[in-house]
Amino acid sequence: MSLGVSGVMSRISELQEQLGLTPPPAALGTDASGDKFASALAKATGTGQALGSAAGPSGDEVVAAARKYLGTPYVFGGTDPSKGLDCSGLVQQVYEDLGVKLPRNSWQQATAGRPVASLGDAKPGDVLAFGSPVHHVAIYIGDNKMIAAPKPGDHVKVESVYEKPSTIRRIIDNVPAAAVQDMSALRPAGLRGSVAGGGLAGVPYADLFLKAGAKYNVDPKLLAAVAKVESGYDPRAVSPAGARGLMQLMPGTARGLGVDDPFNPEQAVDGAAKMLKGLLKEFRSVPLALAAYNAGGGAVHKYGGIPPFSETQAYVPKVQKALAALGG
Repeated sequence: MSLGVSGVMSRISELQEQLGLTPPPAALGTDASGDKFASALAKATGTGQALGSAAGPSGDEVVAAARKYLGTPYVFGGTDPSKGLDCSGLVQQVYEDLGVKLPRNSWQQATAGRPVASLGDAKPGDVLAFGSPVHHVAIYIGDNKMIAAPKPGDHVKVESVYEKPSTIRRIIDNVPAAAVQDMSALRPAGLRGSVAGGGLAGVPYADLFLKAGAKYNVDPKLLAAVAKVESGYDPRAVSPAGARGLMQLMPGTARGLGVDDPFNPEQAVDGAAKMLKGLLKEFRSVPLALAAYNAGGGAVHKYGGIPPFSETQAYVPKVQKALAALGG
């Protein structure tokens, strides 16, 4: 029996929802005009010029976005990275960072995109779902590894794929470029260049943060957030442990970074940007890079995440909060 135009349009909308796509209002209408019908059909089937010729986010970009949250505490029901994430909250947030909307629950995410036959066919960025019914999801990064928010008392981390997934879903094949926001603005902090103007109007030493950010490809807002928490933008600050200046560099660390005078704001910011660039490259995670800035990279490696030091445990969310206040 024929569904009729309105029936076909309704079915198209259902398919788009299952794929995690949100069509524009025109595609949802019940107007039977040929233009609207053709547009909706092209979007649902992936054909026609409506999708454009450029691709959406790549698997590597999904993995890079996921690594930003390494070290984030597991919180059941968590959807706020500054407080904590659960497994489906992590997957949803990572794809949201790339302009892709996914459902909230793990069982819903396990029906998004298209199925992948086996782990041998999986690619970085695919969503792995576990259990029947599904109770856990993670993001595949290749080489039988995944990024996941595993359980209460734990944190977002890289771990082996410990059992056969009940289903594997490829999201990015179904995302047209036209539905994705500007990728350069959505890459994790430290993996993108400086933003024009930096959004640092009224922030002390904004010109130095912008200059060093551009030089080392570190988000200038991240530099500003670190300075705010470290010294309150005071270039003469000295900590009880002997850290000095705007960015609170220890004398030995400063020398290693080529900083002759840590009380000189320009030298201090340049040195801190150089240091953060290295930490972001090493840990591929803003929270872990911040933990290493505070407690040292050795401590982060030793504990496999943010070290259990009260100062560091408080420091990382403080900087993240300061960064969020700057729009970072």
